[in-house]
Amino acid sequence: MPASLTTTFTNRILQGAAASLIVLALAGCSTTKDRMTTGSVPKLTKPVEEMDATELRSATDRLGQAYEKNPRDPVTGVSYANLLRMNGRDAQALAVMQQVAISNPADRNVLAAYGKAQAAAGQFQQALDTIGRAQTPDRPDWKLISAEGAILDQMGKASDARQRYRDALDIQPNEPSILSNLGMSYVLTGDLRTAETYLRSAASQPTADSRVRQNLALVVGLQGRFPEAEQIARRELSPQQADANVAYLRGMLSQQNSWQKLAAKDKTPGAADGSNTN
Repeated sequence: MPASLTTTFTNRILQGAAASLIVLALAGCSTTKDRMTTGSVPKLTKPVEEMDATELRSATDRLGQAYEKNPRDPVTGVSYANLLRMNGRDAQALAVMQQVAISNPADRNVLAAYGKAQAAAGQFQQALDTIGRAQTPDRPDWKLISAEGAILDQMGKASDARQRYRDALDIQPNEPSILSNLGMSYVLTGDLRTAETYLRSAASQPTADSRVRQNLALVVGLQGRFPEAEQIARRELSPQQADANVAYLRGMLSQQNSWQKLAAKDKTPGAADGSNTN
């Protein structure tokens, strides 16, 4: 599986659900692509979402060298921290963003990235506080609102999280990243049918990226429809990437105990909205 997609699943294990589920959440915040196109940041040959593990490590090394030369630069720091998180190096990403935030305390993009790094490191309340400081009440940013939802989901506050996603959709209707996060919120409380509805809506949007479709493949597979899940997982990817994705998906779905518990919860009345709220 491409490293970026692997971390999309493996580094977002939300606590407090009936089973440990691997979801797109805070990479998240919004799943829109983090492009690095400014002159201060080394240009990449392809979107990070399409890189394999070797390419991702190489890009991270190059960004790291640029960061060492100018650790105060917000664009370089944020881009480097994003790549570190995609490599699963959450603690290092947090350390980078702490330094960048000290140098750029009023930069909204820096604060948002700092909040993402805090959440990835398990510092959920601190992440909410940081993202709250980045928000502007008179011009609310839907990406930050969706990020708050993802953090609340990780805190086990499903109803509050879903309300934030809906608030974000009021600002940015049909945004696939928000719909994907909303769908995965329902996965966490065992409502796979509702989750699939939102994820199919997300995947049907013209701006949806491959990470949204991988989440849809996961949810379809969790319901026992693996041939369909495999077909979804193979879309838009090279044969090598698709084979890796399918192998990874099979491995996840082979964890029968967790998935059986989830399926049982899916059949339990009241398992949907709000059942995981603290």
